[in-house]
Amino acid sequence: MNENITKRNELLAAKVIKGLASRNMEGYYAKDREEAKKIALSLIREGDSVTMGGCMSAHEIGLVTALKEGNYRFIDRDEIPDKRAAMLAAYDADVFLASANAITEDGILVNIDGNANRVSAIAQGPREVLLIVGMNKVCPDVETAIKRARNVAAPINAQRFGLSTPCSKTGSCMNCKSPDTICCQILITRFSRHPGRIRVILVNDSLGF
Repeated sequence: MNENITKRNELLAAKVIKGLASRNMEGYYAKDREEAKKIALSLIREGDSVTMGGCMSAHEIGLVTALKEGNYRFIDRDEIPDKRAAMLAAYDADVFLASANAITEDGILVNIDGNANRVSAIAQGPREVLLIVGMNKVCPDVETAIKRARNVAAPINAQRFGLSTPCSKTGSCMNCKSPDTICCQILITRFSRHPGRIRVILVNDSLGF
């Protein structure tokens, strides 16, 4: 990555991490995908039960493969026929992996969801939540973060899942009430009542959507 972009990301990440700390959340900065994977594995204890929502970022840094091959109890919902049971298992997991659709410069997390399994697990249930977040998702404020979630993440995911939503055809949010809409719940995490439960690894790369 261009050294000027890397320097900017380092400075911006420091600001985000300071904001996270003020909100009872922990932040880490990884200079690349490999370091992000190493940090994540250092935060997950061997033998822990680990599950996730549809977190592309965890796949992209190689974390999912490492967990499957390592001494962890990885609950892969794609391999469980009963999807409801797989989703419910997340609420009692030691670690829930996710990303953020956006994060503000002062450490507020914004996530948008269709079935709410991901946003509900971030909010409550799993003992720990570990978020893998590319620096491409950092936004100046909550309003901009919500716009990113609805106009960048949602249309791309709707297209990825083959959903018939207006945004999948136009590329931007139409504020629809389509049966296929994945913009059903928006979670804004501005503070964690449980110190250290939510940890965020900021990665000097463009990850996810």
